[in-house]
Amino acid sequence: MDQSQDFKSMQEQVQTALIAATRTVGHLASEDLAFQRSLHPDVGTALNEQSERLLALSNSLIKSATSLSDLRVPVLEDFEDVESNWRSVVDVIDSLLEKTDTCLDEYSGMIKRKDNTNTEQGRKSVLGSAFRTQNLVKPQLAFDLKPDNEDTSPWKPLLTIKPHAILPLEESLGTITNDFDQIAYKHPYETEILQLKYPDSVYQKADPIPYQPVETTTATFIDTEEGVLEMLEELRSANAIAIDLEHHDTRTFVGLVSLMQISTREKDWIVDTLKPWRHKLQVLNEIFADPTIVKVFHGAFMDIVWLQRDLGLYVVGLFDTHCASKTLVYQAGSLAFLLKKFINFDADKKYQMSDWRIRPLPEEMFYYARADTHYLLYIFDKMRNELVDLTLPGENPIEQVLQKSKEISLLRYDRQIYNAESGRGPGGWYAVLIKTPALFNNEQFAIFRAVHAWRDRIARIDDDSTHFVMPNHVITSIAKLMPMDMVALLKIAHPVSYGVKSRTGELIEIVKAAKAQGKQGPSMIDALRLDSVDAVAKANIPALATKQAPVEHVVAIVDERELRSENSTFWGGAFGSSIWDGTATPGKSQDIRLAVPLPRLSSEIFADRTTPAASITVPTFKSAPPVPVSTAEKEEPFILKRGAKRQRKEIGDPEDEGDGKYDISPNDLEDQVEDENGMTKRQTKAQRKAEKKAIKEAKLAAANSSTGVEEEDEDEDEEPFDYSKAESVLHSKRRTDDQGGGKGKKQKQKPFDPYAKSADAPKGKRRAQTERAGKSHTFKK
Repeated sequence: MDQSQDFKSMQEQVQTALIAATRTVGHLASEDLAFQRSLHPDVGTALNEQSERLLALSNSLIKSATSLSDLRVPVLEDFEDVESNWRSVVDVIDSLLEKTDTCLDEYSGMIKRKDNTNTEQGRKSVLGSAFRTQNLVKPQLAFDLKPDNEDTSPWKPLLTIKPHAILPLEESLGTITNDFDQIAYKHPYETEILQLKYPDSVYQKADPIPYQPVETTTATFIDTEEGVLEMLEELRSANAIAIDLEHHDTRTFVGLVSLMQISTREKDWIVDTLKPWRHKLQVLNEIFADPTIVKVFHGAFMDIVWLQRDLGLYVVGLFDTHCASKTLVYQAGSLAFLLKKFINFDADKKYQMSDWRIRPLPEEMFYYARADTHYLLYIFDKMRNELVDLTLPGENPIEQVLQKSKEISLLRYDRQIYNAESGRGPGGWYAVLIKTPALFNNEQFAIFRAVHAWRDRIARIDDDSTHFVMPNHVITSIAKLMPMDMVALLKIAHPVSYGVKSRTGELIEIVKAAKAQGKQGPSMIDALRLDSVDAVAKANIPALATKQAPVEHVVAIVDERELRSENSTFWGGAFGSSIWDGTATPGKSQDIRLAVPLPRLSSEIFADRTTPAASITVPTFKSAPPVPVSTAEKEEPFILKRGAKRQRKEIGDPEDEGDGKYDISPNDLEDQVEDENGMTKRQTKAQRKAEKKAIKEAKLAAANSSTGVEEEDEDEDEEPFDYSKAESVLHSKRRTDDQGGGKGKKQKQKPFDPYAKSADAPKGKRRAQTERAGKSHTFKK
């Protein structure tokens, strides 16, 4: 069999197994396992056995997956270990998925298969893992302009001069209100970017300029101010440059630009951006802000923010190859994909997450950093030509990419300051709260906010990232479990950083104090009602000044304990009467609108009409003579006859006429039509009924005369039924055949059964068939 067919069949088997496992897990999750444990001891024993088996399989898989890597091997002894070691398990799974992706790329031929027998390649792999975590002296301690993590004032751009300015620096540094209602400075080059006109070469197709061979050239490492000025002179003659950054965000609160790579078509530079004089790199704005020079980035979303935050550099004339790949609808948008597509170069991304603060820079990392920009200008030429040739209805592809690049260039940096009460702002607890699947009670919610604030304070003091001090899932676990001693806290707060371990007693006191205060504090629901003035007042949570939350979080308070949207998510404002149209005023009638309008109502419609002919005009028919009915028969009281059934009156009985319900019906009109004998349908039925009654009376009279029993008036025997003398129906005596009478004997009448007619009642609706466990409609073909 073909190898591709073997892989396809294996893929189908794996997908089938995954679907079955997912369906089983979903079915189990919907069951109340705790209740089943208490109800059926055998079920509890079986669940424990399966849990132990799954934990043993998970440990084996994790051990096998980490056998050829330096990842920490988490040991799962019980279900609590799964939650406490969840981050380590996720790292192992990510590593497996990355290896799987690489193997699939090698199988499909997208990436060239690596020779694992090469000892030098194996040595580099070990080095790449070692470069990831380093315990180094923080370079920010030696900066001339040290970061101030406690500063809560609006962040002001580092610019001292503004090259290529259309609007002077003093006028361009006005203040605005950002999305979190915080005062912030405007983008210094906003006017220049909005009025930017790219060079004509960007819109024209041209032959790509070949890149320099990597084997015969090298990059220049710059770690002095003189080297920066020499590089600046060479960059002035370029019409396009490629730029990339390497960033570190673990052992710093705001982050560090650790390396900057710049390439022209002839030369590469790697700039050390961790020097004390790093703020003097602003001189590169002569190139970065020059609108005649195209700056090529790949995925510049964060690079733009990092450049202005750390180095005071602003980019005017950006071309983002990631935006171009999306416009060209490539199957992937990573730089590694572009390098393989256009250069046939296999980028080794194991150094992407390395600690780029290492000095001196290892050779492997130096080569990796250089490759990010060395080929980028050639890739830009190829993609520009494809964009020029591309035709989109009503759009210019190259202009679309340039417009998106301008939007990225206008991004600004703001300080990580959030409102401690509302949780809104960069790094606030509100973003973590809306992603929490559980609903906290008042005490848990108070602990959640207190621990989050404590983590932010410790991260600023130690100048470490908040995730290094304590990941978000640890804060959620502490709030949910509310540990009251150090042992319980250290078991939950895994991995435990030095900042947490050295302050465990302080954190325990904060948890205890928050739990005590949380009983009377605001609830989690109140935090989600920030857009309602009433809810904010009740919860004592200050609302934001002018801005409102995104639409998906907008709520309106209809009840004190309910959350209802101001507009229906599904129907919108489709209906004329609903709670979303506003509150009705008491005492005022609301307009009733129907799809089919009804005629106006008047008093004549509800009048009691005794003469049908006077109100309704009908065709003329020969009417039958009315049957005379005596007054005594009309006023006859109802008498429950023993064993007899009361006959149902015909629709056309005279006593029903004039009741105001139906004056003339279609059946009445039909009965007035005469047949060939000159009789109406009603008269024909009455005649047949009378004939049958006469025959029946004659037979009865003949039977009575033969037995000697005189016919008695049936009406004289009728008397009201006496329930006190009636035989019991539920406990009646069993009758024998002799009691029932034989042939020729007058059978004794059956006793009255008051429950007889209840058996003739219509049956209820059948129970609806609910969906059973197993294969659902989603997976039916």
